[in-house]
Amino acid sequence: MKHPQLSISRQCQLLNLCRGTLYYHPQTTESEYNLELMKLIDQKWMECPFYGSRRITEWLNRQKHPVNVNRKRICRLMNLMGIEAIYPKNKRLSSSGRSGQESVQVKFPYLLRNLSINRANYVWSADITYIPMKKGFLYLVAIIDWYSRYVLSWEVSLTLEKYFCVTALEKALSSPTQPKIFNTDQGVQFTTPSFFKILLDRGIAVSMDGRGRVFDNIFIERLWRSLKYEEVYLKEYSNVKEAIAGLDRYLTFYNTERLHQALGYRSPLEVHYEKEGISR
Repeated sequence: MKHPQLSISRQCQLLNLCRGTLYYHPQTTESEYNLELMKLIDQKWMECPFYGSRRITEWLNRQKHPVNVNRKRICRLMNLMGIEAIYPKNKRLSSSGRSGQESVQVKFPYLLRNLSINRANYVWSADITYIPMKKGFLYLVAIIDWYSRYVLSWEVSLTLEKYFCVTALEKALSSPTQPKIFNTDQGVQFTTPSFFKILLDRGIAVSMDGRGRVFDNIFIERLWRSLKYEEVYLKEYSNVKEAIAGLDRYLTFYNTERLHQALGYRSPLEVHYEKEGISR
């Protein structure tokens, strides 16, 4: 990262890399075998998001791996990836908190029930996904407009700390418009004051998916599926720089060129700005 003219902060900005994770080194390095398992888990989970650790363990063992895969290992890897089976759960049986995060976490009510979302910049949503690489992995957060499917901002990080989510939020809110409602799941990155206070200070209502509302984030989950099957799984990024370049290229294509059947075969950009009449 040594450069005679550009500061480290400026280099991170140009690479779209969260400054807080630049010098982060994982305490333990996953073996090549575990990284390969994580890629397979991600691909299977994208196909069958209702698969939990038991089914994924059984599916992996049917692939005739040289080493028998046990559920304990799969549970640990799925937790590391930040994924779990999608199914209704009792709110007392799970927790959204993770160690090392802010101790204060606030839950907000779900505001989208029976709500007609008929224009752009009415509801925005954020979510995080796992991005595999040949020698490691990244986490990607994106903020999209529900009505138009337009990706307003995105950031990557080597950890699941909250900072890259805050950076993505600030970038999205730097646009000329802001939403009436901002919806997320109950992940710890979104329930900390450093995230939701930015929204409340701007008069934006905060909505969070309730337990058992398994399809609330369907629009951004469709984005993840398209991104992974049309870009990530095909490219197998070698390093962070290559991953960022690939993600930037695809998300630009997704916004400006990819035609969506649900949008009348128009691009998200066309729909997003058509309704609002905003200068691009």
